[in-house]
Amino acid sequence: AAALLTREHCRVSIPLDAGDSNLAAAINTMQLIAPTAPSEARSRPGFRAFFELGVEHILTGFDHLLFLGALLVCVRRIGPMLAVITCFTLAHSVTLALAAMELVNVSSRIIEPLIAASIIVVGVENLIRRDAQRDRYFMAGGFGLIHGFGFASALHETGLGRTGSEIVLPLFSFNLGVEAGQLAVAALVVPLLLWARQLPKFARFG
Repeated sequence: AAALLTREHCRVSIPLDAGDSNLAAAINTMQLIAPTAPSEARSRPGFRAFFELGVEHILTGFDHLLFLGALLVCVRRIGPMLAVITCFTLAHSVTLALAAMELVNVSSRIIEPLIAASIIVVGVENLIRRDAQRDRYFMAGGFGLIHGFGFASALHETGLGRTGSEIVLPLFSFNLGVEAGQLAVAALVVPLLLWARQLPKFARFG
């Protein structure tokens, strides 16, 4: 006998030969379970999962951290440091959203070398014009747009739906996780930089 089980028809009756006791005993030990709908079979990740993904991505994203560190190493006061971090945050949040919703698509073959180039450019700038503080704001914003595409690639790897309301919560929680991880790193690095600046050798060679 054959039967198709659905959510609406989750039970089936199979007539048995009264004389076949072995078959009857075997059927009685079985539990027939109707298939669940795909949406129920696998629950979608929630706020916490995407938040933790964002934190993990920034803490293991050494290219992003190197870029941010290079921006901050020549800034001497806490106010401008926070301004640089804010410029970087606003810029990469914009392109992260655009890329996650597939409004703008840029190949990782282009983005990854540009991210590496951003670290080199800021490093050279630090050697040549170490006191050009205003330049750090423009570089944080300009290169931050590029880094946002790098963040979006991590979000795409989750197979997230990219249209409609499905994208809102994951995008918000992932970006919030990135910012939380970024601020956690800054909270450690900024006081360390301020302390190191008091050392003559760091001021000269650092």
